[in-house]
Amino acid sequence: MSFLARLLFLAMLFCLIVPCDGEAKALRVGYLQGDIHHLPLWVALEKGMFPKEGIQVEVGGIFRAGPEEMSAFSAGALDVGYVGLAPTITAFANKTVDVSVVAQVNMEGSQIVVKQGSGIKDMMELKGKTIAIPGYSTVQDFLLRKALQVKDFNPNDYKIVVLKPPEMIAALAGSQIEAFIAWEPFPSKSITSGIATTLMKSREIWPGHPCCVLVVQSDLIKNSPELVYSYVKAHKKAIEFVNSNIEEARKIASKYTGMDESTIKFAMDNVKYEAKLNIRAVRDYVEYLTKFKYITVENSEQFLKSLITEKFLEESSK
Repeated sequence: MSFLARLLFLAMLFCLIVPCDGEAKALRVGYLQGDIHHLPLWVALEKGMFPKEGIQVEVGGIFRAGPEEMSAFSAGALDVGYVGLAPTITAFANKTVDVSVVAQVNMEGSQIVVKQGSGIKDMMELKGKTIAIPGYSTVQDFLLRKALQVKDFNPNDYKIVVLKPPEMIAALAGSQIEAFIAWEPFPSKSITSGIATTLMKSREIWPGHPCCVLVVQSDLIKNSPELVYSYVKAHKKAIEFVNSNIEEARKIASKYTGMDESTIKFAMDNVKYEAKLNIRAVRDYVEYLTKFKYITVENSEQFLKSLITEKFLEESSK
């Protein structure tokens, strides 16, 4: 075999192992089903914001609750994810994942709703009733427990069951449950459909509370920090787009949720999109999750330093 032939053979063999088209491997991203909190991701996908920053992204999974998405991180099936802060903290504290929070996605954006005509107007009137949450150690689980604590009630006085948000509306309509708390737009859809009324919005439970965050595998930060920087830069631009192009953002949200624009408008009025994370509020999550015995954290300051990486967002703002 001539030298040139050997060279061509080696080049072909190399291309079987490493892509030779100049494109980097796509980052696998996960998000929650129909969760309008994750609108910045949908905007970035629709507007081609990731390729503009030199990265390729593919949807690696659509999940029905945060703990499911964290399990995908644990299995190595995701590189990046949009997920609630509470399940992220829980999984990280319990050492089932090695991830880092690099930015916030949204604040607020959940509601406790009750069946229309039930006459229930206060948390006290839910005593002994069945309330659905998307899952334990979710943001909504946390908010419900916080709402009950604010009212100084024992959570054991309530029957809390787990249902996925797409199932909650039908369960409420069929009187299988008396109330539910979920991320938008599911509470708003139950209201615009004439099935439910608002009992308490999450901003009433905890004004300005962090909700969903942008999470990445720690190995990605270690091995390809430039990809994380580019992703965060695109994420920040997507949030800016949402906040300055409301009408177009609503259309994109309607496309990805399959819900009508009137419901989307109602839902988006309950959500704030902001990339910068409130560290003090994250500390509150850690303290409450410890109190609820979902996690055990001895030093919250050290825990936060190991969980959160702010440098990418800071660099993208320069």
